[in-house]
Amino acid sequence: MQTKVRGTLRGERGQRWSVRFGGVLIAAAVAVGIAPGTASAAPVNPSDGEIAQAQTAQDAAAAEVGAISAQLASAQSGVATAQQESAIALDSYQQKQEEYETARAAADTAAAAATQATADLGVAQVQLSDFARTSYMEGSTFSGAASLLDASSPGELIERAALLEAAGADHSDVLDEVTVLQQQATAADAAAQTALADADALQAEAADSLAAAQAAETSARAQAAALAQQQVTLDAQLQAAQQVLLGLEGAREAAEAYAQQQAADAAAEAAAQTQAQQQAAAAAAAANRPSTPAASAPSSSRPTTAAPAPAPAPSRPVTPAPAPVAGPANASASTTAINAAMRYLGTPYSWGGGGSRGPGYGISPDTGVYGFDCSGLTQYAYAQAGISIPRNSQSQYNALPKVSRANLQPGDLVFWGTNGSASRIYHVAIYIGNNKVVQAPQSGDVVKVSSIWNYDYAGAARPSA
Repeated sequence: MQTKVRGTLRGERGQRWSVRFGGVLIAAAVAVGIAPGTASAAPVNPSDGEIAQAQTAQDAAAAEVGAISAQLASAQSGVATAQQESAIALDSYQQKQEEYETARAAADTAAAAATQATADLGVAQVQLSDFARTSYMEGSTFSGAASLLDASSPGELIERAALLEAAGADHSDVLDEVTVLQQQATAADAAAQTALADADALQAEAADSLAAAQAAETSARAQAAALAQQQVTLDAQLQAAQQVLLGLEGAREAAEAYAQQQAADAAAEAAAQTQAQQQAAAAAAAANRPSTPAASAPSSSRPTTAAPAPAPAPSRPVTPAPAPVAGPANASASTTAINAAMRYLGTPYSWGGGGSRGPGYGISPDTGVYGFDCSGLTQYAYAQAGISIPRNSQSQYNALPKVSRANLQPGDLVFWGTNGSASRIYHVAIYIGNNKVVQAPQSGDVVKVSSIWNYDYAGAARPSA
């Protein structure tokens, strides 16, 4: 709840900032804009206030991105935690589902035993009735046999037979057999009912675990999506603010360059006018001066023409600098498992999807995604090598012989748990050598090869030992 409140406050603050920021952008855009039909007009020079306002908006956007970055890092940690909890909850569901399926099989077996015991009892009861009838008709010493013929139920039949004190091994054996079968049938029926009740309870627990897992996964995905959208929005706002500021600065540079050119043109025009006036005055003075004989032929003088400046040497292209603790592994089984997993590179991650038979559709919210989750991939890979391992990562870790990290061999399973805890396993991958694993990472990703990482590393196990 606290996280939600912080997120709401950040969202409201971001909305208020976005409104102010949008106003600055609109004002700046109006200042920079040029009306249609005035392309040849002098560029508008933004005022110091307009540039200062745009600079403030840019600084505010940069500060907001900087402030949010720390919050985003914290939020990303929260997303990672939510994803871990989701994986652990999924493991719990898968384990409960396996227990339910085992209990259901036991209940079916017990029910079959109860049915058989009841059938055997029925046969024995017929035999007992036949014995009683024969004894009665033949006038045997079994004087109480007649009382067995009109018994209303098997229980009453046995009770009456037990009260008889007739002698003889024949009818005693029959009565003993019926009694034993009655007890076996009663015990088998009780066992079947107990097994069925256990299975029903486990099914309910599995349903609860599934609901918790789905809630955790949905929350993790929502947090990740909100985080990504927030980052995109902030980056866009910062880029827009920077563009406005650059536009205003560009407009000022253009206006100043235009003013400088206008001043230069005006100075050149004034100098030309002054020179023309001076030439005209000199010509007028020469015309009014009295003529005198030339003492000597005037020396012909030619205007000195300045030598042309040497042409600049052609530039040469600059060449850029060059860019600067288990038994030995079964190698055959390990290779088969690795190859089986590698065949599915690029297959989508599907939450709860896949298993020993291959990829499959996941559990909601991934009912439409056909692929593997992490433990589904590892179970499938080793099923192809003829080795059966549990369906979920925690059970895989618990069931398999352990191996130290220093002794990792290709084909070993590596596990990660919350804070490195082996009792809170949330991910498993297959080690393929050279410090790399093949894995089905998380929602939105695909089966791929990755470098092994130290964070939350919990241990390793060797299915092929």
